Amino acid sequence: MTHDQIPHESIDVFTIANVKEGSQWFWVHCLALHIISFSACILLYFEYQSISKLRLEHISACPPNPSHFTILVRSIPRLRDMPLDDVIKFFFMTYHGVSYLSHQRIYRSGTFYKIMTNAEKVCRKFVSLRATSFDLKRRPAIYRCSLCGGTSRSFDLYDNVFDVEGRNTPLNLSDPRKKEEDCTAALVFFKTRYAAVVASRVLQSSNPMLWVTDLAPGPDDLYWPNLSIPYRQLWIRRISIVAATILFLFLFLIPVTFVQGLIQLETLQQRLPFLRGILTKKFIIQLVTGYLPSLILLLFFYIVPPTMMLFSTVEGAISRSDRKKSACCKVLYFTIWNIFFVNVLSASIIHQLMFISQPKDIPFALARTLPGQATFFITYVLTSGWTSLCAELVQFFPLTCNLVQKCLFRKNVDDPNMVPTFPYHTEVPRVLLFGLLGFTCSILAPLILPFLIVYFLLGYLVYRNQLLNVYRTKYESGGQLWPIVHNTIIFSLVLAQIIALGIFGLKKSTVASGFTIPLVICTLLFHEYCRKRFLPIFKNFSAQALVEMDREDEISGRMEEIHRMLQSAYRQPTAMDDDEEGEVAEGVKVENSDPLS
Repeated sequence: MTHDQIPHESIDVFTIANVKEGSQWFWVHCLALHIISFSACILLYFEYQSISKLRLEHISACPPNPSHFTILVRSIPRLRDMPLDDVIKFFFMTYHGVSYLSHQRIYRSGTFYKIMTNAEKVCRKFVSLRATSFDLKRRPAIYRCSLCGGTSRSFDLYDNVFDVEGRNTPLNLSDPRKKEEDCTAALVFFKTRYAAVVASRVLQSSNPMLWVTDLAPGPDDLYWPNLSIPYRQLWIRRISIVAATILFLFLFLIPVTFVQGLIQLETLQQRLPFLRGILTKKFIIQLVTGYLPSLILLLFFYIVPPTMMLFSTVEGAISRSDRKKSACCKVLYFTIWNIFFVNVLSASIIHQLMFISQPKDIPFALARTLPGQATFFITYVLTSGWTSLCAELVQFFPLTCNLVQKCLFRKNVDDPNMVPTFPYHTEVPRVLLFGLLGFTCSILAPLILPFLIVYFLLGYLVYRNQLLNVYRTKYESGGQLWPIVHNTIIFSLVLAQIIALGIFGLKKSTVASGFTIPLVICTLLFHEYCRKRFLPIFKNFSAQALVEMDREDEISGRMEEIHRMLQSAYRQPTAMDDDEEGEVAEGVKVENSDPLS
């Protein structure tokens, strides 16, 4: 095609859809796809290798970590003639007698128990007020206020109504030991790291539902409210959360479909005839089809991270890092599905639903519709990418909350615990989504690449500054988020190659399609090699490193000091303490920091 005025052309002209069928120029696109894929795989390999070394150094070179000596035991069986403490001690002394050190019971905690405790306090105060305010002859001990206008006998007391001491109500003070019996979980300490890891991996009983062991998280990483959840409820919670996530995923199709209706002016004019006169102006058309859809989608997306964090909390994660990791995965799946697949395929969904029953046609549907969505994705990078970086620097919402707490509620905002932590479950999925857009559009609509390059350059500077100077690091998890990043990049590469394969098939370039199929196979083989070579480092501890660390501590004489430190390392907040306000009621609050390396 010949174009006299390039600046006035539609952006579709600069996509692969403008290349003629059977053109020799598809060789350039195929070569670019090979260069991008091989470059990405090489960079991924060296990055995976580097972060694996950092994780090993983090484990071996860090100060003694209480979590390396501690396991979490749940679903402990009860015996009628033996207290639960004695049951735990007898079991581990019998089967782990040489390496067993001690144990610590876990009590029930959480918002419900805090409410019950507050109700008990109110009840005690009310009973105390009754005892000090009135006598049995209904004579007021507190003088009337002259403004109330009530008589001296406006309060009548009846016998046995408030006789709380004689009644057995749920609000009575009970022995704390009775509450302990409801929670069959404990932290068990071992003398060496190797013994703790072995005990956490082996099956403790012939019944897999009893004496369930896991390696305990760090003291700052442990999420105490979920430790008292019965182990038999976990699978029910997980199935329920999966169903709730899928339901929420499909409910979000409503705003996405509405956004796609704004992009397609013809469909919008047919369904809303009264807008035909308004949609004739050039400025209105650019606003409705360009900026407005991305803005609406971005506003709806703000409810996703808190919802997924709530789901991950209800799911029963025992650590803050696992909770944040689970929320990050949910938000990532949600983002890729709704922002990418639904937006690309919604045009086909509105007119035809055949691709659901024919999955083999999905690559061709993506290849047919993705180049036409270049305008939307470029605008989304501007509204969600560049704007989010500016909002990250300004911190408008935390600044407003800080001023309200300081000026209205007179709270101490200079407390180090009030410093926010990095919201990984929000930012990591956003960065990976832009990586997905970069890979898939690199040979289809390359005009998006300059906007993504600017985003990643600014993002590197902004996030580095925020992590070093703004946010606080509450604990380290040893780069547990990196495998998620690696898997998502591999998925983006394979998806880009499959879409390119569909494009080459639609454009009848059989040679380019033939050279793309081996590229997909090589990428999957590379992923399998990385999974075998590096992923076990992030899943397990090496016996060599643990034994060497134990021997070094024994030779240096630090082992006894470590054993004394274990006795007070884990302090569970209780509902009676005033210091646990932020500990038991933080349902979806962003509180953890999980650096990638």
